[in-house]
Amino acid sequence: MASPESIRSHAKLRRTVAIISHPDAGKTTLTEQLLAHTAMIGRAGTVHTRGDAQRRGTVTDWMEMERERGISVASSAVRIETEGHVVNLLDTPGHGDFSEDTYRVLSAVDSAVMLLDAAKGIEPQTRRLFEVCRARRLPIITFVNKIDRPAMDAMEMLDHVEQELDLQVVPLTWPAGNAAAFAGVVHAADSGRDDVREQAPWDARGFQESEWDDASEHLELAQGAAGGFDRESFLAGDQTPMLFGSAANSFGVDHLIDAMRDLAPAPEPRLDAAGDPRPLEDAFSAQVFKLQANMDQRHRDVAAFMRICSGSFERGDKVSVSRTGRPIVMNRAVEPFGQDRATVEEAWPGDVIVLPGSRDLRIGDTLHAGREVRFPHITTFAPHIFRQVSNRDIQRRKQFQQGLQQLGDEGVVQIYVDPAVGIQSPIAAAVGDLQYEVFTHRMAGEFGVEVGLSPLPLQVSVAWDEANECTPPRASGMRVLESTNGVRLLAFGSPWALDHYRNDHPDLVLHDVL
Repeated sequence: MASPESIRSHAKLRRTVAIISHPDAGKTTLTEQLLAHTAMIGRAGTVHTRGDAQRRGTVTDWMEMERERGISVASSAVRIETEGHVVNLLDTPGHGDFSEDTYRVLSAVDSAVMLLDAAKGIEPQTRRLFEVCRARRLPIITFVNKIDRPAMDAMEMLDHVEQELDLQVVPLTWPAGNAAAFAGVVHAADSGRDDVREQAPWDARGFQESEWDDASEHLELAQGAAGGFDRESFLAGDQTPMLFGSAANSFGVDHLIDAMRDLAPAPEPRLDAAGDPRPLEDAFSAQVFKLQANMDQRHRDVAAFMRICSGSFERGDKVSVSRTGRPIVMNRAVEPFGQDRATVEEAWPGDVIVLPGSRDLRIGDTLHAGREVRFPHITTFAPHIFRQVSNRDIQRRKQFQQGLQQLGDEGVVQIYVDPAVGIQSPIAAAVGDLQYEVFTHRMAGEFGVEVGLSPLPLQVSVAWDEANECTPPRASGMRVLESTNGVRLLAFGSPWALDHYRNDHPDLVLHDVL
């Protein structure tokens, strides 16, 4: 085990950051550009860029469906290195149907980059994810993307974000022109130095000096009005630094890298389930925040993504799973880089590592060496869309069961059975229709199983608390469903039916999250 001084030293150089946005704001393209700018990949993949009808391959969108549809349907993790620092970057799906995956990612990070479309500003999914970040007190850096297209005026964008989110905004860069007249950005340099200009390569007409001066003046005035960047307000989630750029055209990305390195917080001691901090220099501990099936099609395995919370990791370390007490020898941990794998020899607090072949691990599991610790449970939403799942090829019964187990554990959908009916009639539950499209696509593509989905007359559900000293009282139209993880769900045909049930049984403890 490394010394406490070594652990603290390495932790200070780590940043663990999520990127949040509404769909089509350019999140995956930005992630690819961050990789390209730090020499992690050669040519950055892009998504729906101007003048590029073909969607080039990306590191983070590696699933077949993601490449076909041009959408992110699962979170992914990569790491970039900049001036001696390591940024663990988690790219999340923007579509609301995959909010659970995104919320789990937000439990594993220390800060977030909020990506905005310069023409649209705060959109519904952005607002929802921002509120989760605010509840978790995550500092947020704002990057206004697509500034080289028709967009809000920069000052209008500042006012828009402040009013919509009740969040103080301090700009670190300022665009010189916009849309077709976009010429570059002015960046506030260190005190006592002139502003730094990054000029767009397509600025053929050439901005006049006075126009660059105007952009510098606007930046200075806006910073003055905000009172300048205040680190305490930023870390408390009350202030966000704002930068402008164009991910598709690789512009303003370096400024964002600098902001993540210089402004985003390093890891701090994490609170365990009892509310006590686990010191960074304590023995190794990590929490699983994501499971991913079939990253390697050759092995059909399940990979567990975990964030290191304390101590140091070395390949071959023996750790325990708090939930089961089962020992694991960490010989095969790898560094996340989309679908690719590279063996990890050592890692430190804030790092994200992936453990292939993790069929016995669950989302929320704590792994530890030395003194036992359990980190807080990662919640899952109670579903409201239910489908009966059928296997259309009885010759592939084994693959059918394997697919249900792996994709259910991963959280693509939630899998339940009705004890009154039995395991021959599994039920899939979700919070969004697109989850079912992904589920059927992956069952066919990864397990070779065509499944049928039949709608069920259920619209709302709650989790049964096992502390209730009785079995769930029956009600007309209610179904009791159970998962392989021991979750018991009460599903109803309407919100009114659930309200009526609660009124009839006021002493029962029921939960809207699992």
